[in-house]
Amino acid sequence: MAFWLLKSEPETYGWHDLLAEGRTEWTGVRNPAAALHLKAMQVGDRAFFYHSGKPKEIVGTVEVMRTAQQDGEEARWVSVEIAPLGALEWPVTLAAIKADPALAGMELLRQSRLSVSPVREQEWDVILRAGTPPL
Repeated sequence: MAFWLLKSEPETYGWHDLLAEGRTEWTGVRNPAAALHLKAMQVGDRAFFYHSGKPKEIVGTVEVMRTAQQDGEEARWVSVEIAPLGALEWPVTLAAIKADPALAGMELLRQSRLSVSPVREQEWDVILRAGTPPL
């Protein structure tokens, strides 16, 4: 299983929209690098759902339900189907990600404009822990 991060402006399509629909087609990605990441996704992969508006934060997790299919007229653009797994108990803000040395190499920070990026398993675990309140 691989891990990813999907960005969306909450005013355009937010976490609550995904919860209301139950599943969605992740369409409209028009960056070649991001499209390659979509093409690499497999059924069962997990992704963080990141609100790229204000505040910038990871709010939930999703599962890839279908691999890439053509999105639009050009074969190079693709979409995948995703479904929500669950909200983080505490959203993990961009500021918190930047402040954590364990996340310093995260693609979100290295290529901040990319709407789809890979997440290393260790980064996934750190963010999940950050999104869970202490007992």
